[in-house]
Amino acid sequence: MDPNPGITPQEERPHARLGIILRVVFFVATVFVGLRLFTVSLYALFGVIVAGTVGLCAAGLVANLLTMRIFDRRPFTDIGLRGGPAAGRNFALGLVYGGGTAALMLAAPLLAGTGHLVPRANTTFAWPSLIFYLLAIWLGAAGEEMIFRGYAFQLLVEKIGPFATVLPVGVIFGLAHAMNPSASSLGVLNTTIWGILLGYSFLRSHDLWLPIGLHYGWNAVLPLFGVNLSGLTIDVTRYFYKWDLLPLWSGGAYGPEGGLLATVFTIGLFFALAKAPVQPQFSAIAPILNEPL
Repeated sequence: MDPNPGITPQEERPHARLGIILRVVFFVATVFVGLRLFTVSLYALFGVIVAGTVGLCAAGLVANLLTMRIFDRRPFTDIGLRGGPAAGRNFALGLVYGGGTAALMLAAPLLAGTGHLVPRANTTFAWPSLIFYLLAIWLGAAGEEMIFRGYAFQLLVEKIGPFATVLPVGVIFGLAHAMNPSASSLGVLNTTIWGILLGYSFLRSHDLWLPIGLHYGWNAVLPLFGVNLSGLTIDVTRYFYKWDLLPLWSGGAYGPEGGLLATVFTIGLFFALAKAPVQPQFSAIAPILNEPL
């Protein structure tokens, strides 16, 4: 028996579209409010690194939790954060592929003699600082993935299709970094490519563990070599990276992400990721991904 007698599919579609729009708008608005609230308060107390990492994570958590609780009554883990062997495998793969790509990109100039590790003056290495840095970077990567590849992203994947979602969200991801210190057009382009790559990684794994691993691995390795991360200088070692390459290749003050070297290696990472032994999980919000191709 028809549960909605007298209502045609044509009449139901506008209501469904309105529900999707409301969810996405609420999610985005909550992200903006959360970023404003958390980053401003944390910056005043702890500085830019904590504000930019812990603040991102807090905003991502709140936006996903509130939107899912209010509209769908879903458990938080439905955004692709379930545990288990597959989750650990995908995170580890992301960590190896993201961190490995960053390490290869920076090791190549060292081997070619066009990059040099130069000791910093009057600096000492401290394990607590390194541990704090690694934790903060992980929180920042997880926060960005919950914001850009979380509930709203997955809902759009289900409703308008994977590639119609991945490309525009990747562009937004790149533009969101345009206000970073020393940002350049090439830096924004490279970050957009990374945004598309991270979206593609979600399509491969159906979870957030692979994108978080990729994001975290890349972000963690760059400052360990003494280069800037998206325009930010993070001193965690006793060395800084001195380039003999032009800024077009090295990225200049923005860091490697603003140079052609990063473009080449990021595109190469697409091909490596396509062959990676990723273990797809069940997608609760975008079940279209669970259907066999």
